[in-house]
This record gives sequence, structure tokens and C-alpha cells, in this order.
Amino acid sequence: MASEHDITGEKKGVEDVEKMADISKVQSVGNGQMVGTKRGIKSRHAQMIAIGGSIGTSLFIASGQALAVGGPAFLLVSYCIMSMMVYGMVTAIIEVGTYLPIPGASMSFYCSRYVSKSLGIALGYLYFYSFGIIVAYEITASTILIDFWPQNVHVAVWITIVGLIIITLNLFPVHVYAEAEFWFAGIKVVMIIGLLILSLVLMLGGGPDHERLGFRYWYDPGPVKSYIVDGASGRFVAFLYVWILSGFSFYFSPELIIFTSGEMRNPRKNLPIASRRFFYRLVFFYVLGSVAIGAICNSNASGLTSSAGNANASPWVIAIRNAGISILPSIVNAGILTSAWSAGISYLYMSSRSLYSLAVNGNAPGIFKRCNRWGVPYCAVAASSCFVPLAYMTVDSDAGDVFNWFVSLTNTGGYTSWVVCCVIFLRFRKACVAQGLTVPYQSRVQPWGAWICLVLFLALLLLNGFTNFLYGSFKLGKFLSAYIGIPLFLAIWLGHKITFGRQDPWMYSPEAIDLVSRKDEVEAEAEMWTRVEMLYSEQASETNKWWKKITVIWQ
Repeated sequence: MASEHDITGEKKGVEDVEKMADISKVQSVGNGQMVGTKRGIKSRHAQMIAIGGSIGTSLFIASGQALAVGGPAFLLVSYCIMSMMVYGMVTAIIEVGTYLPIPGASMSFYCSRYVSKSLGIALGYLYFYSFGIIVAYEITASTILIDFWPQNVHVAVWITIVGLIIITLNLFPVHVYAEAEFWFAGIKVVMIIGLLILSLVLMLGGGPDHERLGFRYWYDPGPVKSYIVDGASGRFVAFLYVWILSGFSFYFSPELIIFTSGEMRNPRKNLPIASRRFFYRLVFFYVLGSVAIGAICNSNASGLTSSAGNANASPWVIAIRNAGISILPSIVNAGILTSAWSAGISYLYMSSRSLYSLAVNGNAPGIFKRCNRWGVPYCAVAASSCFVPLAYMTVDSDAGDVFNWFVSLTNTGGYTSWVVCCVIFLRFRKACVAQGLTVPYQSRVQPWGAWICLVLFLALLLLNGFTNFLYGSFKLGKFLSAYIGIPLFLAIWLGHKITFGRQDPWMYSPEAIDLVSRKDEVEAEAEMWTRVEMLYSEQASETNKWWKKITVIWQ
């Protein structure tokens, strides 16, 4: 048995390694000045952030619109296809991120390094303004969710409170943000598991009315529906619409993992873990969730197409009320509210880190790479927070219309990002082959998965507003709402290319891509983390075996 002196010595050894490596702070260099964030995101934080990012508010509310348009079968098929596509994209970007997870890392940074500087800058500013606008959108969604409960507080007060909470959490050290996201993600996981169990109970007749639902709604009103037109054409339109709509549930959640990698402890270990487990989480949450929704909620339920925007439009809540359970709708609404808060916090984090990444790499004013003693890029957080007051525009109906146009800029942002991410991976993989380099993580589904995703995401991007072209239903407002984000992205990309980037190639050749700079730094840090974790593992007792099996959820 180890003596007390030995155990004390082992603990001191761990502390010495941590101090020697200064694991809490890893700095990046920009224009000769040391600026840096801190690696405060632990393994459990990283994995739960990945889980929480894969469970969006859309799973609880917007899934009802998809059910109403396409029926339970198209809802299930669309989520299955989209889950596989998102997984293919996740494994691609994780391979890129695991190779060089440096502070300030983002997909825009990798794009500037592996594809084209101009395209990387366009992607970086797409992230900056899209995430910032969505923060205001999530604040607005939070106030709508709060209106679920009777109260007389003016909506501007709630906008102020929620906005301050989101900004404050982003000004705290990153480990505070990570801890908050850990618990927010935990709430979402508990809620979706509870809803899945409740769905099974209702299907088997365990509700207060003891009515056995089974899969009755797959027979009446039926598994699929038509949309806009009748017959087979209408069913195809419904499927395509639901497929495109399902993508919004996953928007930007894969990119969140990459943004956190620059402030993540041992990213070369934790990123591949997040990738490998992402598929199972998608299957569990979205595939099982869509099965449950289609089984317990009638696709013709009037509440699905209401503009309530809170739990009243959730297919889960509609089914719960039909079963005669009175208390649960408020609990579900509270859970959705925390999901909206969580999303707002994460989007502000990503917006600020997008600007920070641009600044570190010389593509934004240097002031935005300044960090305080906690490693928070406070100037970038302040700049991204300037989008928050947009939420006040919803207080006035006329200004609300303007706010909706701002939101329209983000409608194609997710698909645009995913198309570019696939291109980044393919160029990165081609450069590795050309230069004979091996990477620390590779997925079996690549590179074919990225090629398939590239084609499909590009098709969905271009078809985003396809219903506007059907049978004389064209309206200029809807057309611009669906596609205005694309010309804005192209304007930034081509504008930089024909001005500042005239001397740069449209796309770097595989042999010219820089795969070496800072690689030694990353590998040295990975070796340090290996030593630290070995010391920690030596201290672990046999009594921790069962706890380790439980914590596999987030480790």
C-alpha cells in the first residue's frame, strides 16, 4: 500500500507538471505581441458542450412545423438524413481541428491557412455577424418563452435582463462559461430523456386518460403529407421542405466544438472523442426524438402552425396537454427557456471568438485580440455585444420588420458555413497527401463523406427558398429573406479578393499549403497533457471504476 508520503509526492508531481507547463494559459503570437486566451475548458466541459450544441431549441419547438408540413415519416427520414450529413461534416472538421488546435483556432482561420485568405476572411465575418444577430434572436425567443406564464412586466425589461446575463457570462473567465454550459447541457439532456420516456409511456397508454396511442397517427392522418400542391409532387415538395428545415436544428453546433478547441485542455484527445460520440448522440436525440414526436402528436394539430413561439407550439407540449397532464407544459417551457439562454451565451461566445481569431491572424483590428488577465478577449466580446440591442427592435412592430431582415442575413449562414467547411477539409486532406504528412485523427467515412456532404449542403443552400418559385407564388420579400445572405457573403469574399487579395491565388496548391508552422508547439503541448493525465490516472483508486462508467456521458 502506498504511504502517505508517496501519495503526497504524486500530487506534488502533478502540481509541478501543471505549473511547469502553465496549462491554464496558452498564448498566441500576433504582430510580435503576446496575446492569449486560457485553456480553461476541461474534458467534461468539452463533451457536454458538444452534447448541448447538438440539442437545439428547434428540437423542442420548430420540429412541430416540420411535422405539420411533412407528417411523421418525412420528419423521421429528414432527421435521419440530416444527422448522417452533419456527422460526415463533424468528422471532417474535427480532423482539421485536431491537427492544429491553437489558441484563436476557428474554421475561418483554417480556411485562410488551407484554402484562401479571402475566403477565410469572408467566413470569419460571416460567423461574426451571424452569431451576433442570432444572439439578439435568442434573446427575443427568451422573452416569448417567458410570456408563456402570465405576467405584466414590459418585454424591454426581460430583453435587458436576459441580455445582461448573456454578456456577463461571456466576460467571466472561460471556465465559468464552460461550467454554465455544462449544466445548461445537462438540463437539456435530462429534459429530452424525460420526454422520450414520457412518450413511451403515452404510447403504451400510461397517461392519465389511459389512451394507448401506439403509432395511430401514422395511420390517421397518415405518415406523409402534401405541401402547396397535391399528389406525388406535393409529397416531394413536403419532403424537400422538411429536409431543408431540419438543418436549422443543427446550425453551427459542429463549429462550436472547433471554437472551443483553442481554449480546451488536451484538445488532441478531446476533439476526437467528441467526434466519435457525436453520431450516437444525434441518433439518440434526433432520430428517437422524431419517432416519439410522430407517435404522440397529430400532424394536423392546430397548435403546430401557430405563431406562439413558446411551449404552446411544441409537439411535446401539445401531446402532454392532450393526455391531460397539467403541470408538465410549464416545466417543458422552463427547459426550453434555459435552452434559449444557453444558445444565446454560446452564440455570443462564438461571435467574439470569431472576431478574436480574425484579429490574431491580422484580418481584423489588433484591439480585438486584447485579453484581460483571465484570458477573455474583452474587446471582441464588447464588439459582439453591440448586436444585442437589436432585440429591442421587436418591441415596435415597424422596427420588428427591420429586425426580421437582419435575421434573414443568417438564414443561409449555416449551409454556407458547412459548404466551406467541407472545402477546407478536402484541401487539408489533399495537402497532407501531397506533403506526406500523417494526422493524429482520421475518420473512416472520409474523404467520401465530405464530398457527399459538399454536394448535398450546396444543393440545400441553393434550394433554401425553393417554394417561392412554385406555381406563381413568387414574392420578392420571401425571395430576399431566403437568399440575401448569399450575396453578402460573396461580396465580402470577392471584395477582399479584388482589393487586398489581388496577389493571392484563388486557392492554394496542395504543395504550398502551410502544414508545419506551430505544429511542434501543438505536439509538445500534447505530450505535456499526456504526462499530466498519466499522473492523474496513477492517483485514481479502484473505487472510481463505477463513477468512470457513469461519467462516460460527458468524458
